[in-house]
Amino acid sequence: MQDFIKIHQDDDVAVALKDLKNGSLFTIGTNVLLIQEDISQGHKFALVDIEKGKEVIKYGNPIGIAKKDIHVGNWVHTHNLGTGLENIVDYTYQKKNSYLLATEEVFFRGFRRSNNRVGVRNEIWIIPTVGCVNSVAKLIEKRAQIYKKGMIEEIVAFPHPYGCSQMGNDQENTKRILAGFINHPNAAGVLVLGLGCENSGIEELKEYIGDIDQNRVKFLVAQDCEDEVEKALELILELAEHAATFKREPISVSELIVGMKCGGSDGLSGITANPTVGMFSDILISKGGTTILTEVPEMFGAETILMNRCANKEIFDQTVDLINDFKEYYTSYGQKIYENPSPGNYKGGISTLEDKSLGCIQKSGNALIQGVLKYGEVVKENGLNLLSAPGNDLVATTALAASGAHIILFTTGRGTPFASPIPTVKISSNTELSKKKKKWIDFDCGSITDDVVIDDLGLELFEYVVEVASGKRVEAEKAGFHDMAIFKQGVTL
Repeated sequence: MQDFIKIHQDDDVAVALKDLKNGSLFTIGTNVLLIQEDISQGHKFALVDIEKGKEVIKYGNPIGIAKKDIHVGNWVHTHNLGTGLENIVDYTYQKKNSYLLATEEVFFRGFRRSNNRVGVRNEIWIIPTVGCVNSVAKLIEKRAQIYKKGMIEEIVAFPHPYGCSQMGNDQENTKRILAGFINHPNAAGVLVLGLGCENSGIEELKEYIGDIDQNRVKFLVAQDCEDEVEKALELILELAEHAATFKREPISVSELIVGMKCGGSDGLSGITANPTVGMFSDILISKGGTTILTEVPEMFGAETILMNRCANKEIFDQTVDLINDFKEYYTSYGQKIYENPSPGNYKGGISTLEDKSLGCIQKSGNALIQGVLKYGEVVKENGLNLLSAPGNDLVATTALAASGAHIILFTTGRGTPFASPIPTVKISSNTELSKKKKKWIDFDCGSITDDVVIDDLGLELFEYVVEVASGKRVEAEKAGFHDMAIFKQGVTL
């Protein structure tokens, strides 16, 4: 195993791949470097003397400003490194070309729906229109398990606290997300459960759903029937009969949509797990498939790299709006845009938002950006897309699902048991985590620190995702975990 890594030739810092002791000596080129203090795995140390006020370079880009003089071998972290970010920035389009070539077609075994959309699961979903019926939805889920057999892989409810007492765009967000769930092709059947007096009621929601297949989607207003649970079970039996008619069949990965998200990142995430997901993204896109990158606040400080990979000026302008709109969202509440890294991020070796963001965007690979999606908007363009959503794990993965992702790749250096509404592949940045949390982690990228070639690991991840799309269950599915959270952005009445 290597002791440390210098990611880019222009970097001022290296990252420890294992704990390094004060006084350790290392040869770098023709120079001998003395470690001046203990450096934990994932943390940075200086390769050169850095004067106070100078930029510190990692990933070949600035990750902040030195708050004091930093000497060779010093630990570089929050005590001597601060952000260099500004609130609103003027951007210039400097297009960078992508040289991804088309590669051989690959197939997975999925479900072709009557509207020609494709699913990777054959489930029945119970979608409450309002939080008032959450407990009823969970009771229906529990009693409906008798219909889970044959080709029906899961019957699950998705409770949430919204759907009423909301105003303006906040209410619009809820309607768009719920409509995205109702239309999601991983669900062979959907029961939409309303109360009857909410302002995001069923009749209102139908305007957002669009064309409705009455065999696939059933509606129930709880206030309109004597026993809403028994009536719901009758409707789910009908949905189960419809869902049982679907069988897995070969489908090109050009129809596969994969969301990409990181959470609980550490100093190795941008070196191991995130670049591996980026390699996966390039492979899928080379075969005509689609990936979606989100968590906009974790693009701050790295956004120009993404902007220069926009396919055209129109998409560049949309990306500028995506970034600046989110910055204005922060400042409108009096918040600093760069106050992002979590306590776990800091402990894992991430020092500034730029540091976090430059590691985060490694998940995007090298493809050109073909589309920019608003929150709740369904993906239309094949290739790499950006989606407006915050960094919060549950909110962002819910947004990815509502935008049409079939599967989510979730990289982590700290670990988390959560799941999203769709299969969520947990990818560890370090092998220690994968060994410790075998029931959380599905795929380990820590082997990159043992000289495993990232191209090989990216291909291995692609093959694993094809298996998941064909029915292989991830750890969160085995545990029965299904989580969702809608982005709250307004007044509650």
